[in-house]
Amino acid sequence: MSVVKINVLTVPAEARERLEDRFANRAGAVESSDGFEWFELLRPVEGIDSYLVYTRWRSEEDFQAWQDGQDFARGHSGGGSGMAPAATGSHVWTFEVVTQAAAKS
Repeated sequence: MSVVKINVLTVPAEARERLEDRFANRAGAVESSDGFEWFELLRPVEGIDSYLVYTRWRSEEDFQAWQDGQDFARGHSGGGSGMAPAATGSHVWTFEVVTQAAAKS
């Protein structure tokens, strides 16, 4: 079964637009990674300051291979822009997909 990684980013209100712009303009290299299945950036709407970065992988090994690779390092280095990080904190949740459903045609 697939593995879901959710990076919980603490983002102050004044940095939200910057975070969203960075994700909108990201290189997108993760989409070509072996075992990658899905990505979403989730914006909070209930008065909290946590964004969720949702990725889904074929296996834990595929995720680890991406995390240990150059694309991950480039994507998380700030690109040498000298810009301050948008998030003030983060932690990662890991889940295994037990059951799933899709919309009926």
